[in-house]
Amino acid sequence: MVQIIEDAFGSVKDPITGFDERVRRFTFSNDNGVSVQVITYGATVTAIRMPDKYGNIADIVLGYDDLEGYRSKSNPYFGATVGRVCNRIGFGQFNLNGKHFEVDKNLNGMHQLHGGTVGFDKFNWQAYQSNSKVVMTHVNPDGYQGYEGTVMAQVTYELHPDNTFSGKYTATVSKPTPINLTNHSYFNLAGHDKGHTEIYNHVVTLNADRYTLTDKDSIPTGQFQNVTGTNYDLRVGCNLGQYIAKLKNNGYDDNFCVTRGTDQSLTFAARVAHPKSGRVLEVYSDQPGVQFYTSNGMPDPNNQIYPEGKPHDDKPMSDANEPIFGKDGALYFKHGAFCLETQNYPDAVNHPNFPNSIVYPGEVYKHEFTYKLFCSS
Repeated sequence: MVQIIEDAFGSVKDPITGFDERVRRFTFSNDNGVSVQVITYGATVTAIRMPDKYGNIADIVLGYDDLEGYRSKSNPYFGATVGRVCNRIGFGQFNLNGKHFEVDKNLNGMHQLHGGTVGFDKFNWQAYQSNSKVVMTHVNPDGYQGYEGTVMAQVTYELHPDNTFSGKYTATVSKPTPINLTNHSYFNLAGHDKGHTEIYNHVVTLNADRYTLTDKDSIPTGQFQNVTGTNYDLRVGCNLGQYIAKLKNNGYDDNFCVTRGTDQSLTFAARVAHPKSGRVLEVYSDQPGVQFYTSNGMPDPNNQIYPEGKPHDDKPMSDANEPIFGKDGALYFKHGAFCLETQNYPDAVNHPNFPNSIVYPGEVYKHEFTYKLFCSS
């Protein structure tokens, strides 16, 4: 049996109208000690609690105690629903049906990242409860941040008795426009506050035999790289700490191309296990890609050490290395979590050889993901 309890989580001004809106929080819980909290601001997942193999319950996603944290500049999209186009659009521009579009450039002043300065994650979504589900909706206006067409987006969250948590996105449009939504939860299966030391002990498996190549700004080139013989071959369970230590760029932030069969239903994308606690996360999706990110952009104090004892870099301490102050007094640093963002390929609107990202009037964008949570001995 799954129960849902609603309470308040503060208030926020709408970015367009300026009107005050109440932020609502929904807490799902089942009979197995698993619970999930979501808030209407950004349709954000704020907590996922589950027991370990000894019965000890911990929150396994990073986040904040209050709304101000989620609204702060330090928030790296913790748990948010990201859109209208997640990930990157190279140089913040694209051509569609003979028209040239320039969209908001919030990455180095050159590119767009995760929908722009005020993307879907910065709006307070409307919500209603339907039996065991919570449905959240957002209407994004025509012309907003350079995009054409009004978008009506919806996400349906549901916790199941078998400990799976699912999200189902849909979107309709008034004019042709690119759509690519994702959930940006940051996981640490040892507990949200356990940091990089325990992240390095995770074992990762990705169902992908290639990934999209990128330039120095992480913008896709349109080319693919086979993972065979590289440090990106995670098809068999790999110790994350050992693999990160081999990378020249100190971590993963890459779109892996999910190996899919002819069946277009949910496909296994990834499995991450934390042997010490026994907690396991499996991710299933109907999307062609999954962005595997190891929190490389979070604050990096120069005393953070690899398993082999090698420092990440020789940069001096600076304000940029101050921690993110998270839930329950936790301090979050680089490599303190991992993300598995199910998605279409980044910058697909600029690469004809990538899966289509354009939604036309009369069509329905659909994206479903499932987080399967369990323990192994």
